[in-house]
Amino acid sequence: MNPGVPVPAEATAVHGLTEEHLQRNGRWPAPVMYEIAEALAEQAHVGRPVVVMNAPFDLTLLDRELRRHRASALGRWFESAPLYVLDPRVLDKHLDRYRKGRRTLTDLCAHYGVALEGAHDAAADAVAALEVTRAVGRRFASRLERLAPGELHTLQAVWHAAQARGLQAWFARSGVEEAVDPAWPLRPDLPAAA
Repeated sequence: MNPGVPVPAEATAVHGLTEEHLQRNGRWPAPVMYEIAEALAEQAHVGRPVVVMNAPFDLTLLDRELRRHRASALGRWFESAPLYVLDPRVLDKHLDRYRKGRRTLTDLCAHYGVALEGAHDAAADAVAALEVTRAVGRRFASRLERLAPGELHTLQAVWHAAQARGLQAWFARSGVEEAVDPAWPLRPDLPAAA
């Protein structure tokens, strides 16, 4: 997709996609946003949860891009059937909360023995996130197996909020002025003054 805005050098360094390449080969954002939202809505209608690593980032980005290019919020697509999300980062942090170390996709893949070939490629990252989620499910089956997708979705919102409060408290104790958003899987709109 050609985002229609300048591509930061940091993004090119991670994904290898230059602004020139995206302008030459990328599709316009509006139809791409529609197709993504439609695909997610189809999953919601059959009751199938979707795996989204660090959901507040990706789903909030999708929501804002839908608003920018389609004048439509992400929530509009789920008025008749809710979208259930499985976030391997939230699941792992809750179910194995005392384990030291980072919880990036690369770290989770290493911890759960999941191959991650072509990191930062959208397809490779999506497959890896799915496999990590499956590995978490196998490892913690006794704690997860009785939960329906809707229940697990709701619990993750609660778990993420608790994780955010804990991180916020740690920042405060460390003297770091950093705000941690407790919203999951989608961050709310900022006030107009922000």
